[in-house]
Amino acid sequence: MTEQAGGKLTTHVLDTAGGCPGAGIQVQLYYLDGNRDGDSEHCLTHMVTNSDGRTDSPLLTAENMVPGVYELRFWVGDYFAAKELVSKEIFLPQVPFLDLIPIRFGIADATAHYHVPLLVSPWSYSTYRGS
Repeated sequence: MTEQAGGKLTTHVLDTAGGCPGAGIQVQLYYLDGNRDGDSEHCLTHMVTNSDGRTDSPLLTAENMVPGVYELRFWVGDYFAAKELVSKEIFLPQVPFLDLIPIRFGIADATAHYHVPLLVSPWSYSTYRGS
């Protein structure tokens, strides 16, 4: 990938059911070679969210950010299953409704800051381009 100045990609997971950051969630970032079909995907990084629901460093920095199609994958099934073990307030079915959440998005300006937050519960999620 070619070098660009100033761009970065970050994420933040918020547990809307628990009213807290989504800590300890595995996050993977894939580059799809500009191909929306995902035929040629490359895993760029694998991180785990910290106690604030963020990754300790950006998923992409200026050195490796290029325009194209990307996909973030959030492993929320494991997160909610672990929460159920420590909290009697969450009652989840044997097979989770949400397990792996993929968010496919495009980066048009490699010099910009792209922030892709995930607001999630065991039964729903939403995202947007943040700042």
